Formats: sequence, C-alpha cells, structure tokens
Amino acid sequence: MSLSLLLEIYAAILGLMFGSLLNVLILRLPKNEDTVKARSCCPKCSRQLKWYHNIPVLSFAFLRGKCAYCEQKISWQYPIVEIITGIAAWLLAPKSFDMMEIMYFVLFFSVFCAFLVHFVVDVRHQILPDQINLFLLVLFLCYVLFFRNWTFWLSGAAIGFLGTLSVTWIFYKIKGQIGLGGGDIKLYGILGLYLGPFGIVQNIFLSCTLGAVVGLFLIGTKRMTRNDPLAFGPFIIIIATFQIFFPESFQSFAQMIFPS
Repeated sequence: MSLSLLLEIYAAILGLMFGSLLNVLILRLPKNEDTVKARSCCPKCSRQLKWYHNIPVLSFAFLRGKCAYCEQKISWQYPIVEIITGIAAWLLAPKSFDMMEIMYFVLFFSVFCAFLVHFVVDVRHQILPDQINLFLLVLFLCYVLFFRNWTFWLSGAAIGFLGTLSVTWIFYKIKGQIGLGGGDIKLYGILGLYLGPFGIVQNIFLSCTLGAVVGLFLIGTKRMTRNDPLAFGPFIIIIATFQIFFPESFQSFAQMIFPS
C-alpha cells in the first residue's frame, strides 16, 4: 500500500471522527450548551449514550437509525455530516509527511469543518454562531500573516465588513428592515482576509445573486412568502467553498461574469 493511499485512509477515518464532533457543535451551539464536558445523550429521552453508540456512521447503521433506549428515530443529519466530513478529509489528505502539506491539510480541513457547521446551523436556526466565526478568524489570520501582505488582507477585510455593514445600515434607514444579520457581516469580513478585495467583492455579488434566485424560486413555488426569513449564510459559504477549494474552476467561471 502506497504512503499516499495510507494517508488518505487515515484522513478519511479522522474526518468521520470529526464529523461526529461537528454534529455535537451543530446541536449544542444554537442552544448555548456545553460542547466540551457534557456527555452525549439522546435528544428525545435524554438517556446518556454509551461509547459504542457514537461510532461514526456504523452506530447509526447498527441501531437502524433509532435510539438504543427509547427507539425514537435518529436524524439522518448525523451520518450525512459524518460522511461528508470524511469525504472532505479524504480529498484534502496530504500525499506525504511534508510539513507544509500537513499544515495545509490542517488549515483547509478546519475551514471546511467550520463552513459545514455554519451551513447546517444557519439553515436550521438562521444564525451564524460567533464561536465559529471567531475560529475562522483565527485560522485566516494565521494564514495571512505567513502568506499575504497586510494591505491585501486588510483591504479585503475592510470591504467585506465595512462595505456590507454600510449597505445594511443604509437599507435599514430607507426600508426600516435589517438586510443582513450580524453573523453574515462578520463572515464577509473574515472571508475578506483570505479572499482579498477583489475576491470578497466577487463573493458578495455572487452570493447575493444566488440568494435572490433561490429566494424567488421558493416564493414562486409557494414554499415561503416574502415575509419569511431566508438563511443567507449558506449562499456566502457555497461561493466561498468554490473560491477556496476549487480556485481554478471558480476563476474560469468568474472571468465570464467579471471580464477583465
């Protein structure tokens, strides 16, 4: 077995384990519950789970998607998040023990995990937890201090945060309604650190366009009304995912929309 394949297998197993942790964050952060010391328990009957009830994916399969105690159905979110995280770790796995490759794996896998938690929590609760935004801020600050000049990341962060904050404030003064939530504005600012000034402008434009298209589709199909809230964070994250993890494909697409 080659070293590359062995590292991919280890990374996938690690990803499955971290997927289980992400489910804890997704469940507890919106409720401001302890995410470190509190033991896992069934959300329906509150019985404390055994260690073998928490084996990623396998426990869900062996229990046939039901709690071992009360036999209430377990949400499909749990195995889906674990599988997605495992696949992401496998795709991002380093090909050798080169320190730079390992650092990049830790960075980008951590970013992916934060994006996934943000995505699910915002869809379910219409919030982007400050804890995850702070985690992303630390990750991107560490990156830019080594690989970006200060004018690049500072201008990107300023446009991402102050630009969207100004537009939201103007919209509120004119319409009396809040356009973007505080979590969205913070996320734009944090992404600006990594994406830079032009990259964050691309994200703002494309995420707003995607959000508008999806919103109009949901209204047109009667799945929501104009007064219903629509989580906006997922659109920011979708565009940022392509920008960060598929930069070449994104740039080819962006050149059609933003011709130089």
